Amino acid sequence: MDLPRRAQVVIVGGGIVGCSLAYHLTLRGWTDVVLLERKQLSCGTTWHAAGLVGQLRATYNLTRLAQYTTGLYAALEQETGQATGFRQTGSVAVATNAARFEELKRGASMAKCFGLDVQTVSPSEVAGLWPGVRTDDVVGGVFLPKDGRTNPIDTTLALARGAKNRGARIFENTKVEEILVEDGRAVGVRTVQGELRADFVVNCAGMWAHELGARAGTTVPLHAAEHFYIVTEPMPGLSASLPVLRDPDSCAYFKEDAGKLLVGWFEPVAKPWGMRGIPETFCFDTLPEDLEHIEPLLSAAMHRTPALADVGINLFFNGPESFTPDDRYLLGETPEVRHLYVAAGFNSIGIQSAGGAGKVLADWIIDGHPPMDLWDVDVRRCMPFQRNRRYLRDRTVETLGLLYAMHWPFHQPESARGARRSILHDRLRERGACFGEAAGWERPNWYAPEGVKAEYVYSYGRQNWFEHSAREHAAVRNAVGLFDQSSFAKFVLQGPDAETVLNRICANDVSVPVGRIVYTQWLNERGGIETDLTVTREARDRYLIVTAAASQTRDLAWLQRHIPEGAGAVAVDVSSGMAVLGVMGPRSRELLATLTDADLSNASFPFGASQVIDLAYARVRASRITYVGELGWELYIPTECAPEVFDALLAAGGPFGLRLAGYHAMNSLRMEKAYRHWGHDISDEDTPLQAGLGFAVAWSKPGGFIGREALLRQKERGVTRRLVQFALRDPLPLLYHNEPIWRDDAIAGRIASGMFGHTLGKSLGMGYVENQDGLADRDFVLGGRYEIEVAGVRVPADASLAGFYDPAGLRIKDAGGT
Repeated sequence: MDLPRRAQVVIVGGGIVGCSLAYHLTLRGWTDVVLLERKQLSCGTTWHAAGLVGQLRATYNLTRLAQYTTGLYAALEQETGQATGFRQTGSVAVATNAARFEELKRGASMAKCFGLDVQTVSPSEVAGLWPGVRTDDVVGGVFLPKDGRTNPIDTTLALARGAKNRGARIFENTKVEEILVEDGRAVGVRTVQGELRADFVVNCAGMWAHELGARAGTTVPLHAAEHFYIVTEPMPGLSASLPVLRDPDSCAYFKEDAGKLLVGWFEPVAKPWGMRGIPETFCFDTLPEDLEHIEPLLSAAMHRTPALADVGINLFFNGPESFTPDDRYLLGETPEVRHLYVAAGFNSIGIQSAGGAGKVLADWIIDGHPPMDLWDVDVRRCMPFQRNRRYLRDRTVETLGLLYAMHWPFHQPESARGARRSILHDRLRERGACFGEAAGWERPNWYAPEGVKAEYVYSYGRQNWFEHSAREHAAVRNAVGLFDQSSFAKFVLQGPDAETVLNRICANDVSVPVGRIVYTQWLNERGGIETDLTVTREARDRYLIVTAAASQTRDLAWLQRHIPEGAGAVAVDVSSGMAVLGVMGPRSRELLATLTDADLSNASFPFGASQVIDLAYARVRASRITYVGELGWELYIPTECAPEVFDALLAAGGPFGLRLAGYHAMNSLRMEKAYRHWGHDISDEDTPLQAGLGFAVAWSKPGGFIGREALLRQKERGVTRRLVQFALRDPLPLLYHNEPIWRDDAIAGRIASGMFGHTLGKSLGMGYVENQDGLADRDFVLGGRYEIEVAGVRVPADASLAGFYDPAGLRIKDAGGT
């Protein structure tokens, strides 16, 4: 079969993900699909996968995708006639300490939100599920009876057959040398056999995806690492129906394999591979054995399954897998090139993720938008610097092992740190800052007082920084706190058509006087919230747009792609040009007044105003706005001037009770006010009406806005789910996210974000409550009896549609102030 000259979609890479995408595109009726594989289907990394098909993942939506994958594989052989080897033998994960058991129980609680069959089991029940396993040091476990395992090669071939049966064409031994890009859009590929033009190109090239994407000018941050497992000689009495056994505290998994035992590991210190490129001939290749590297883990595996010590090893396997900097795979349309999509970097969970990933990416391509909130894996979360090979190599040493490491709340990576630093970084470090990482930025999460080491001691309870952050929180509520918010993403939209362009993108009205700040959302055509930000009118033809660090790439791409062709408006990222200091608290006006001659009174500088003022030795943009619920200003300072302004604030701050404050305090402060956080409390699946943000919608502004028609329809019929704030009556359990919300003994939603509110002395959470039988109006929401399930225990909670702290916002407006 000759390579065609044209196709609707061309998929680069014939692993299980590429074949799943082809399968799902044709399932949706797109049959003009061509898949190109450099060697043979499933070669590279798919073929040597262990074939585990687990359903419970770290987040709600990733679990939904894994759950879909299980159902797909269960029916695939019957549909295609191709054997897959899929069997639902279940899986059991064991914990050898209380913290790990809490992690497992919290995951089991989350699973209840979508009806996943999961059971918490005792050590004796673990022994019954897996005869011969050692349990004298096990404190408990979780059992998922519908988890399974499959043959990776056969399953890939079944997906390929299903795609071909519906018209897709698959070409092996066809290497793609380049993705063709014209005018910022992918238009096809160049292969050794010639060019193939296409409307859409999808990079499913596995560990080659980074290099292929880079040649097209896109960021696909992944790196290969060596992955080890062994297969024993036949073990008498080893049942084929044994569930997969996971022992994360020993970094190991165990599964029966044709009467033998397969044991694999995710070691804490991994071995990156392929730094000098991947050999051209690489296909069904293996890497050299390294018994010394995993010998300690092999000893731990023998402890868990003593029979392993009495059987020979038939195969010592080492093969490469691709890992991303945050251990989440890369999916979606690249922000740099239109119609170029990516599905790669599956962090050794490609088999269990492929079905769901293929389905949602097919929907994304065909419909022009993702079918659900996929921010966890959206390629637009990646920053350009993450293409750096040295960074990827250094981070991969850690990321492989994080799959089985403890998934602590607030856990921070340890490798490849310091990529992005505020100009104030050294000053903050000298004053006790304990830094966390966000989008590569080093940000002060909390400050250690003198004599305390600025490092995390993790737990599911009150961590070692809890009281220190509480004092920062209190300073903001009672005096004044100083935040380094330089990691904010900052864009300028400038030109004669800037107002018209931005008013179409924003749900709120940005036709405001110069010097006014507008809080707004950007919506999609379905009314979902694509981002949540502020817009400041700096001049008649110029706006400053400020958004979160994590969504910098995504939001800039959204802005630039919604500037109509020929419009007189240009968007520029100016994030690096300005540092940002937040001066927040009831005494912030007094402090700032010692450093400026500007009139900061309510009359001259009301809430929502922004002015350029002299402050210390600098000219700064002072914006009276807050994310913490107090009187305060965000100061936008030319980067080179920020150290002097910082020093001046600290020198003058003593009499006013100034304290440096970190992002943990900011989170606890915003939770008391029920301020939303995009990516947790609001997403592209949530509308302003559901999220309680209807006040930020300018329904009747001239020209309308993206998503207006969908919102009007929803407004007319009413909403069936609403964002609600909860306060636990017991102050000891802590909320993080994904805890089930029980309303009158039925699960009605899950917690989207949580934090302890120090002013209130309560654990707080926000989450959507759904009425399955009607509208989620005030009477329904507030008329229920609520409990939040934390690690299997239901804790009574109070519900509110407004923030529990200062619901009228009087402190922000500084009522009665001068």
